[in-house]
Amino acid sequence: MVTLVVATTADPASVGPASAFLAMPGWNPGPSLSEGMESFANGDVRLLKHENSIVAEDDLDRRWEVATGESVTEVIFLSRHTAVSNRPALTVHPIGVPHLRDDEIPPQGGRPGWAALPNPRIGPWLRLLKKIADSLGLLPEFEVTLEATHHGPVVNTPTLFLEIGSTAEYWGRQDAAQAIALLMWEGLGLGGGGSVGEWKGNNGKNKVLLGIGGGHYAPRHNDIVVKDGVWVGHLLSGYSLPMEDPNQKKVKASEKTIGGTWKQSIKVAYEATVSAFPGGEVLAHLDHKSFKGWQKNAITSFLAEQNIKIGKPEDYF
Repeated sequence: MVTLVVATTADPASVGPASAFLAMPGWNPGPSLSEGMESFANGDVRLLKHENSIVAEDDLDRRWEVATGESVTEVIFLSRHTAVSNRPALTVHPIGVPHLRDDEIPPQGGRPGWAALPNPRIGPWLRLLKKIADSLGLLPEFEVTLEATHHGPVVNTPTLFLEIGSTAEYWGRQDAAQAIALLMWEGLGLGGGGSVGEWKGNNGKNKVLLGIGGGHYAPRHNDIVVKDGVWVGHLLSGYSLPMEDPNQKKVKASEKTIGGTWKQSIKVAYEATVSAFPGGEVLAHLDHKSFKGWQKNAITSFLAEQNIKIGKPEDYF
């Protein structure tokens, strides 16, 4: 069983950390999946480089298994991050587009109504990345943060994205690339220490945060996840919870319903998080201030119908 790290030569914020990672000891050439792809092996870790957009190559975990016979247990993608603020950032996040309807085309990969299994390392690696960034002198210039669940590609095993942002000036920064490489080196246990963020499910800390609401950088969820021992699954920002205001519909009050794909999005994200954390208890954490009254009431009622418990900040420690 292997960990698959994926990078693309088309992105300096992807190939930079990959090159820094490959500069560390123990790597050997690996098999090729197809033309334009090359791989490298180090213990139970495989690094695969391709030439396309990082969100364009679907099912790389299954394709690797077919080509090599090795079972992939998790996938880690290296990518650039863009933001209107242009602020330098190092980010970690799960992927998926659970809010899209079947007739919609995902703008950045994935499959409508789908969310990948969130990699349990997301929370522990966010905290480790903060420590590494601090040790390299990247703080406070760089923000180290979670991002909400978004984009593809399609995968079938627990997945996370590691990104460098937010402009070309920072995508090629060697110190930022080194931070991501060190995160993988230490986090995967290649440096001789223990692997960081493996889910055991029986260590007494089995509560998992499912973030619902808030902005793309999930500030209120982030405030909890930075605390030691907190596990995190999917993070649904407001744009992943499309809700149609029932007061805008010209129907009788008794017939008003809240349309949109918000229920689908919550259900898909919850089920994926449960699958990624066997034996864990997934608790929804609501960013209450991000919702209007009718939205919060609808969401809390739906969570109750689905038997999804709502957690308080102290429940996750």
